[in-house]
Amino acid sequence: MTTLLVIAKEPLPGRVKTRLTPPFTPRQAAALAEASLADTLRAVAATPASRRLLVLDGRPGPWLPPGFEVVRQCAGPLDERLADAFAHCAGPALLIGMDTPQVTPALLAADFADCDALFGPAEDGGFWALGLAEPDPDLLRGVPMSTPVTGAVQRERLIAAGLRVRDLPRLRDVDTAADAEAVAALAPHGRFAARLARCAPAAAGPGSPSGTGSAARSATRR
Repeated sequence: MTTLLVIAKEPLPGRVKTRLTPPFTPRQAAALAEASLADTLRAVAATPASRRLLVLDGRPGPWLPPGFEVVRQCAGPLDERLADAFAHCAGPALLIGMDTPQVTPALLAADFADCDALFGPAEDGGFWALGLAEPDPDLLRGVPMSTPVTGAVQRERLIAAGLRVRDLPRLRDVDTAADAEAVAALAPHGRFAARLARCAPAAAGPGSPSGTGSAARSATRR
């Protein structure tokens, strides 16, 4: 079976989801990050796996369910931290981030029967998931991160290494307030949607996007 990894930051105000501020306050942004992480970990916990690892920058909190090993993120840029995460795995592994709370166990049920790598593209040009049947940290080192071409470069790196790549569905990361509303509408019964509905009234004001939180509030009433 596959090792499932989640790479994440401890959801502290001012350290996570800074692009949500404004319209949200740093405390609200951190609360949304915590809800997103909790939904993600819950999906991972419900997915069959040989191991479940949380690769964490910071300290675990009450949002961490049982059944996870916690590994400290190494220092350095994101490509090095992702590479180091895979270095903890001796067999098939699938890594995701904390920014897609709409993820489901069905999406995470990694199967390498017909491929050597699984690649989950993100709408912003990055990737939300990367799976390797035989983890090789060098496949990630040197890939430019947080750019519109990150996903394309990473996927081409896999192809150039001679790997058979199977693409997973394209998902939307939560980076901005518009992303938050769109993702909450996709998973209306999760903690993220509920938290967004509670945060939205305090976030409203000059400069806040029209309707922020409206979809989440209506979704939670369905």
